[in-house]
Amino acid sequence: MATFPVINLEKLNGAERSRTMDKINDACENWGFFQVLNHGIPHDFLDTVERLTKEHYKKCMEQRFKELVGSKALEGLQAEVTDMDWESTFFIRHLPQSNVTEIPDLTDEYRNVMKEFAVKLENLAEELLDLLCENLGLEKGYLKKAFNGSKGPTFGTKVSNYPPCPTPDKIKGLRAHTDAGGIILLFQDPIVGGLQILKNGEWVDVPPMRHSFVINLGDQLEVISNGRYRSVEHRVMTQTQGSRMSIASFYNPGSDAIIYPAPAVVENEAEEKKEWYPKFVFEDYMKLYAGMKFQAKEPRFEAMKATATA
Repeated sequence: MATFPVINLEKLNGAERSRTMDKINDACENWGFFQVLNHGIPHDFLDTVERLTKEHYKKCMEQRFKELVGSKALEGLQAEVTDMDWESTFFIRHLPQSNVTEIPDLTDEYRNVMKEFAVKLENLAEELLDLLCENLGLEKGYLKKAFNGSKGPTFGTKVSNYPPCPTPDKIKGLRAHTDAGGIILLFQDPIVGGLQILKNGEWVDVPPMRHSFVINLGDQLEVISNGRYRSVEHRVMTQTQGSRMSIASFYNPGSDAIIYPAPAVVENEAEEKKEWYPKFVFEDYMKLYAGMKFQAKEPRFEAMKATATA
């Protein structure tokens, strides 16, 4: 089994740029995931994000999780739980309008750090999208523009903790799914693992790596690239030891953005591949996804195609 792709973004600035771009392209085509190092976000800043996130969970969310999820999920447990996840989460919206000031229980320091985190992650997401444009033969800025809609992209962060679980064989931290949106940037726990992706029918561990970001592609990038790049099923396994932190930032199309395969990609395709992916409004896709998140993505694409035809 090939090792999980790790990309050193510093190498884009020198003699190894071409080889590094090839590695990114291979990761997008064959993995749907890769990990980036030397991304320009200071390590001490990331250490602060990690510390404040773990402090907030301990102080404000741990007990609530035990009462609401822990006891409910394990009550009279005989078979595997398939309708809930072993996770404690809250969500921060950044774009088009931030709600970070409205989220209860955050300290002023944590609130300000997450505002700064959002700005840094938005910039990194747009840099990565331009690298994908270059590899796909699209003009710089094409993907950002495709995501814009009338109010720009939507961008938000899901902050999760996966506490130790006494029955890891009975419940997932997060059930298998592909992500609906655009590009996802995950800042994950540097010690406690659990994230896995499906590759060639086998589940592969995504190794924890301090100060890195795990990048994965959502369904919309599969559509825009006309299937050249793939969104990939992934899941989080529960652990008996250690609590895993996960901060996933989703840079997605605006709700009214119209998504369709990029003409510059399609014109180079074989005839039978030109018509496979549908054209749709992102918000319509999200409504469908809400009820089908933990199912295969292909029926979602087929349903959107049928809607467009009708």
